[in-house]
Amino acid sequence: VEAWEETLRLTNLTYWKEGTFVNLERSLRFGAEVGGHLVSGHVDGLAEIIDQKSEGDAVRFFLKVPTRITPFIVNKGSVALNGTSLTVNCVENNIFDVLIIRHTLEVTTWGQAKVGDPVNLEIDQLA
Repeated sequence: VEAWEETLRLTNLTYWKEGTFVNLERSLRFGAEVGGHLVSGHVDGLAEIIDQKSEGDAVRFFLKVPTRITPFIVNKGSVALNGTSLTVNCVENNIFDVLIIRHTLEVTTWGQAKVGDPVNLEIDQLA
């Protein structure tokens, strides 16, 4: 596997080591139903998990993003975090939160996410 400088600069790839789990999905097929928002896989930058709170079977994650990305993150808008399409709940300055339900925690890497983790962020292409 190869990665160029820009990929290493914009993603959390430099934090990976052998055995690191990642989220993978098949590509969308032409004519297939779209169940979330359009995700290209092109990472725009890194967010950092700064807090997390359990809410029943779900977990609310609070993330801090670079100020250059903040204008593209809006309340009730979409983002892809570590390849997972999610809805933004609330944005304040350069901090926003997402609520991740039990199913998503169980079938993605979000079940192992913790405060301090760098997270790949892709803004909504329609933002």
